[in-house]
Amino acid sequence: MPAKESVKIIEFSEIGKVSFIRKDSSRSLRITIRPFSGVRVTVPRFVTFESAGRFVENKKEWIKGHQARMDRYENRVTVFDEQTPFHTRDYTLEIGRHAKSTIQAILKNGLIRINYPQYADVKDPRVQTVIRRAILHAWRIEANKYLPVWLDKLAKQHRLSYGRITFRKNKTRWGSCSRGNNISLNIHLMRLPEHLCEYILLHELCHTMHKHHQQSFWLYLDRITGGRSKMLDRELNRYSPEIW
Repeated sequence: MPAKESVKIIEFSEIGKVSFIRKDSSRSLRITIRPFSGVRVTVPRFVTFESAGRFVENKKEWIKGHQARMDRYENRVTVFDEQTPFHTRDYTLEIGRHAKSTIQAILKNGLIRINYPQYADVKDPRVQTVIRRAILHAWRIEANKYLPVWLDKLAKQHRLSYGRITFRKNKTRWGSCSRGNNISLNIHLMRLPEHLCEYILLHELCHTMHKHHQQSFWLYLDRITGGRSKMLDRELNRYSPEIW
């Protein structure tokens, strides 16, 4: 049988509402603070909500610090709604309500169509998760369509060679090149400006010649980017694979 759950929401001074979720399967008190979900405390069956509340009071400074970091993160992350203008190379996002109780994502005829229930809030993390997964699916399709052709063109242009090309959804790295010259690219390249996407492709192609970031690597990359490698690298630092 699935573990039983009950939820109690308590307002605390300085940190606001906290959701206490009792889980029979839980073995200890645990605090989680996630984007757009607020503060949640998992409460084992043998711990009272009063004891859990005291636990939160004792952790208040820790919670406030994490809330501040989460606020900064949330302010940089897009919250999609019906008025959000958004498109990829091949798809345009379209969000609307429907009579069903499910959240639906359809990629067809150049549209990323999101349907969510009439009674739901489009800002609900569950709706936002479906939207983001659909967008990521579109980027993966486009990465497979455009990046191999682009990489091959640049490799031929600069007389470089590589092995296999693969695609991943990585939170930190835009790309990588293995010792065997296999290149892995982040599907998030599809949301970068074209000149920065090309810079990443050239960066990884350079690693087929130089397996490091020492001076010889940067001199080679600078030569094939027209002396703009450091400038492009600084511009790239304004983007993050994780935040969009």
